[in-house]
Amino acid sequence: MSASTHAAPVSMLTSAEQRSAARQLTLAMLALGLLGLGLVWRWLAPEQIGVSQLLLGVASLLVAVPVMRSAWFSLRYPSLHGITDQLIALAMLGAWATGDLLTAALLPIIMIFGHVLEERSVIGSQEAIHALGRLTRSQARRVQADGSVQEVDNAELKAGDLVEVRAGDRVPADGLVVSGQASLDTAPITGESVPLEATVGTQVFGGAINLDGLLRLQVTRTGEESTLGKVIALMQGAERAKPPITRLLERYAGSYLVLVLLLAAVTWFITNDAQAMLAVLVAACPCALVLSAPATAIAGIAVAARHGILIRSSAFLEELADLTSLVVDKTGTLTYGSLRLQAIDSLGEDQPGMLDLAASLGAASSHPVSRALAGLVPPEQHWPLSEIHERQGLGVVARTEEGEAALGRPELFQQLGISTRPVPAHDGPIAGLALDGQFLGWLLLADSVKPEARQALGELRELGLGRQLLLTGDRQSVADSLALDVGISDVEAQALPEDKLKRVLGEIAKGFRPMVVGDGINDSLALKAGVVGVAMGAGGADIALASADVVLIGSDLRRLGTCVRLSRECRQTLQVNVIIGLGWTLAIVAFAAFGWLGAAGAMIAAILHNLSTLLVLGNAGRLLRFQEPLLKL
Repeated sequence: MSASTHAAPVSMLTSAEQRSAARQLTLAMLALGLLGLGLVWRWLAPEQIGVSQLLLGVASLLVAVPVMRSAWFSLRYPSLHGITDQLIALAMLGAWATGDLLTAALLPIIMIFGHVLEERSVIGSQEAIHALGRLTRSQARRVQADGSVQEVDNAELKAGDLVEVRAGDRVPADGLVVSGQASLDTAPITGESVPLEATVGTQVFGGAINLDGLLRLQVTRTGEESTLGKVIALMQGAERAKPPITRLLERYAGSYLVLVLLLAAVTWFITNDAQAMLAVLVAACPCALVLSAPATAIAGIAVAARHGILIRSSAFLEELADLTSLVVDKTGTLTYGSLRLQAIDSLGEDQPGMLDLAASLGAASSHPVSRALAGLVPPEQHWPLSEIHERQGLGVVARTEEGEAALGRPELFQQLGISTRPVPAHDGPIAGLALDGQFLGWLLLADSVKPEARQALGELRELGLGRQLLLTGDRQSVADSLALDVGISDVEAQALPEDKLKRVLGEIAKGFRPMVVGDGINDSLALKAGVVGVAMGAGGADIALASADVVLIGSDLRRLGTCVRLSRECRQTLQVNVIIGLGWTLAIVAFAAFGWLGAAGAMIAAILHNLSTLLVLGNAGRLLRFQEPLLKL
C-alpha cells in the first residue's frame, strides 16, 4: 500500500522498500487471521457481538497503520500512485465512520494482497537487471609479470591487465585477445545465438562464456565503463523513465481526485448508501490505468535488452513505431570500418606464400594497410625478417632468407627499380609485394560491407522506412558502389559532421521522421538530431554511444527491424492496456454508483480493481514472448 509498493512495477525496489512491503504483508496476514476469527466468533456466538466487533476493530487497526502512512506520504509527495493510497484511506475512514468494521478491515487487506500479486507479476525487468549484474561479478585469472596466474575478483582488474580465460570460464572484463582461439557465447550481452569465434585481435565483452579453447586477453574496460556495465546502467535508466502518457496522467492527478470525491458525495447524497459511496472510492483507484504504460514499457525494454538492444527511454520505444525514413552512415555501420583483403592481382603463383610474406612485412609497420595485412595469417606463419626499414609513406623493405622483400605503394617499387604489373583500378588502398627483385602482385584492400546489410535495409523498407539515405564522408565513387550493393538510391558523399546534421534536419523539415544510424564521432550531431538515433555498440565511438537513443550492442543491422517491430507490438499492447485500465475502472465506478455491487460493494470493488490490475500486467507480460525472426545471412 505504500508509495514504494505501488511503484514496484515501475522502478527497482530498494532493500528498505522490500522490507516495508514484507512488513505490510505480515500485518495483512495477521489482520486476516483476526478478521477470520471475528467472523467465526460472530457465527458461533451471535449474542457476543462485542467480542466479534473487537476482533474486527483490532484487525482494521493493524492494516490502518500502513494505509494512513502511505496516504500521508502521498499528500506530501503527490503522484499518480498516491491517489490510490488516498482513496483507500478515505474509504477506510468512511467505513469506520459508518461502523462497518468488516469493510474497514477487509478492504485494505484485499488491496495489500493485490499489490503483492502485482509485485510478483513484475514483468521481468528487475530479474533481467539482476541477472546482468551477476555477470559482472566473477573471478578472474590475472597473469603476473613473472608469468604466474593469480585468482582475483574481477573488480580488482584495471585496463592493461593480462588475464587468462579457460574453457567454461566467464570473460571477466572487456578486452582484446592477445593469444589463443576459442568460441564465445555472447548471448547475455549481444543477444546473438551464434557463438563468436575469437582469435588474436578480437574485441570481446565481459560476461561472455568461453565455450572451448584457452584465451589470453588484455583488459581494455572494467566495471561501469565496460559494455556490460553500460548495458546495466542504460537499462536501469530506461526503467526509471516515465513514458509520455504517464506524465500526461500525472498532470491531471489532482483534478481526478477532486472528481472522484465529488462523484462519491453525489452517490451518497442520492442513494444514502454508505457501501455505494465506499465502493465508488475504491473502484476509482486508477492502478490499472497508471500501470498500463509503465508495465508495457518495462516489458518492451526488457525484451529489447534480451536481444542486445539498449533503449535509453521508453519515449524512444514509442518513437520507433512512427519512423518513416532512414539516414545511415557507411564506415563502421554498413561496413566493418576496417580494411580487409579483397583480391590479389598476380600471376596466380603461390598466393598462400604471398600472404605469409605480406603478413610478415605488414607486422613490421603501424600503417593501417600494414596492420590489415598483418592479420592475414597467424603469427607463427610469419617469415623471419632482418634489416627492416620502413620508408615513410611508401612501405616496408626487409631482408629474408630468400632475398630482399618489399611491401608498399607503386612509388616504392619505382625507387627500388622493380618492374610491376599495371596498377589495377580499385576504390581502396593497394599494396604491391616483391621478393628478391621480382614483383609478385598487387594486394587490393577495402572496407567490407557487412553481409547482413542488404537484408536489414530490405526489412526496413518492408516496415515502411522506404526513404533511405546513405550519408558518408567517404568518396563519391566508394559511396555509390556501396549504395548499389545494399539497395540505396539516395547518396550524399564527402559529408562533414555539419553537413550530416543539416541533411537530417532537412529530412525532418520535409515531414519525414528519420532513424539515424551511425557509429563515429562525425555521426554524433546527426544521431542527436534524428527522431531516433541508433549507435553501433561494437567499436562505436563513445560520443556516438552517448548521443544515441538506441544502442545495438552486437552491431547487427538486422536488429534495426527488430526495434521497429517490437515498438509497434508495444504500442498495440499499450492501447489494449489503456482500454482495460480506463474501461474497467469506469465500468466498476458506474456499477458502484448505482449500487449494483450489492451490500458488500466496497469489497467487491476492491477485488474487481485488483483483477483489472492483474489483467494489465498479464497483457504486458505477453510481450516477453516476442521473438525476432530467425536471423539468417
